[in-house]
Amino acid sequence: MTRNPTLTLADTAAQLLGAMDAGEQTAIVAIVSHPDETRAGERVLIRGGELIGSFDDPVADKGATELATRGLSGDPKVLSGVHSLPLRDGAEASVYLELHHPPAEMVIVGAGHIAQPLCTLGSLLGLRVRVLDDRPEFATRERFPEAKDVLRVDFSDPFDEVRLHSWSHVVLVTRGHRYDFECLRNVLQHEVLPGYIGMIGSRRRVRATFDALLEEGFPREVLAQVRAPIGLDIGAETPAEIAVSVVAEMVREWRGGSGSPMREVERVLERLVSGPDKSETDGSGQGESA
Repeated sequence: MTRNPTLTLADTAAQLLGAMDAGEQTAIVAIVSHPDETRAGERVLIRGGELIGSFDDPVADKGATELATRGLSGDPKVLSGVHSLPLRDGAEASVYLELHHPPAEMVIVGAGHIAQPLCTLGSLLGLRVRVLDDRPEFATRERFPEAKDVLRVDFSDPFDEVRLHSWSHVVLVTRGHRYDFECLRNVLQHEVLPGYIGMIGSRRRVRATFDALLEEGFPREVLAQVRAPIGLDIGAETPAEIAVSVVAEMVREWRGGSGSPMREVERVLERLVSGPDKSETDGSGQGESA
């Protein structure tokens, strides 16, 4: 009986690259050990809930799909690493699970003065930066040398060429409130919302936007995911300062910080006066260099 082939390394790489470009999550399940030693190294890939390849074992294929689905859904008990996989004869194989998600990206909608320092800072943070604008004289590679993509778009459908996903950070900083509103409405209509959605604007304009979206039927809990006005309150005024406040909010979201000044968090002088701290470890992430 001819065995169904599993994925080759070349097929696996091609599927991964395609998934990354499409903004899709993927998982690879590869056999580490098996009662049949010749099966070691066989692999399947799960993409969009679909099994690609086969272990030629319906029980193993089903188990691999379920394992990958749990891992990709964020189940803390299913991380990248070695897991047991049931086989149809009641035995088990050991498999290695690799979870892959699209690269984190910053999608800047609007190519004005704030967008330029945002692009620079986003690139420094390791984000794949994309800049979108409807003006050819603004959406240029010369203005945004660090960006992966600089695209001229129609603000009525700005994400036609950009697939948003959970690792997208969308920053709406167009030249007018009307465009920010249209782009935000477009974002909120996506089945999978970006992990970060921010819109610039005064309190009055943000309130008007939320009122209009509520009237259109967008749930309040969806609007609660929008960071508007965008950024942390650091008194920012210049484009560069506003960009700093935006990326600071992103880092706080990733790392779980409070956004408070480090002197207030660590209170070194107060602890020095009241006595030595029980722990001498520095958990601030700002340890001294040798």
